[in-house]
Amino acid sequence: MKHNIINISLGLIISLTLTSCGLFRTNQRDQFAGLSSEEQFYERAVDQLNSLNFRGAIATYQALESRFPFGLFAAQAQIEIVYAYYRGDDPEAARAAADRFIRLHPENPNVDYAYYMKGLASFVDNTGIMSRFLPIDPTKRDPGRATESFNDFAQLLALYPDSAYAADARSRMVFLRNNLAAHEIHVANYYLDRRAYIGALRRGQYVVENFQGTPAVADGVAVMTEAYLRLGLNDLADTSLALLRENYPDHGSIEGDGDFVIRSEITNPSLLYTATFGVLGDNRSDTPLAPVSRPRNSGSQEIIKAQAEAQQQEGRSFLSIITLGILN
Repeated sequence: MKHNIINISLGLIISLTLTSCGLFRTNQRDQFAGLSSEEQFYERAVDQLNSLNFRGAIATYQALESRFPFGLFAAQAQIEIVYAYYRGDDPEAARAAADRFIRLHPENPNVDYAYYMKGLASFVDNTGIMSRFLPIDPTKRDPGRATESFNDFAQLLALYPDSAYAADARSRMVFLRNNLAAHEIHVANYYLDRRAYIGALRRGQYVVENFQGTPAVADGVAVMTEAYLRLGLNDLADTSLALLRENYPDHGSIEGDGDFVIRSEITNPSLLYTATFGVLGDNRSDTPLAPVSRPRNSGSQEIIKAQAEAQQQEGRSFLSIITLGILN
């Protein structure tokens, strides 16, 4: 009895699958009924694209390529489907289609457009449905897509500097570079809030060294100044502060008299704040003031000194020890 039920269930599943496949083929045949030539398929796809029916255009371009893989419109369909995917809010498919076109047609006159669309697909990639309705700061998001887009545009400019898309790609690269620099500053401030001063210092230095010309450089110097103060490296802090005063005298971290404004609070969420997702409790606590003097020497030197004193202690006589060195 049990075997009969299993056999019947399998039979129903197979029947439904075959029926679905048959319906799909029928719908596909109905969709392209009356289209016999390659030119007719292409004209249908262009009409769908112009009427903003991007899903229909994608399906028609795919049908054109499958039926006429070596036809006159095959390569054109492959490049235009990139735009259809892009406008259809499918950036991953757009990038994949652009990569495919570049691989299959490296000498095509439109290959520069494929490189441009690769960068553009990552440039406008809005991950998550909330990004459509809420104003999300792009500099606080994962910089992976921005870096990817920047590299794609850079490749376009390197290979086709005279491309019609070069000017727009260059402008977008400036925007992306500014955002990437601002992201590093957000990370640096995060480290400062959590007393990870070495990590903050490294981020500030990275911005100053690699993002010259961006607005975030001033913030990078300010981060370096505060990190040096927190670490007690006053000489380096003075050098960074002098650089900040000289080049960015109106920066928010400099007071009217030229003194550096060091933050007096850090992120330290209480248990109540964490448990209520920020509704109750506090997310701030006082932090100790910055060290006022530089350490005399490093920790390793202190260890060496302690070891030397221990060895001297072992070599002293019992009489010297009990008389505190007065008698040997």
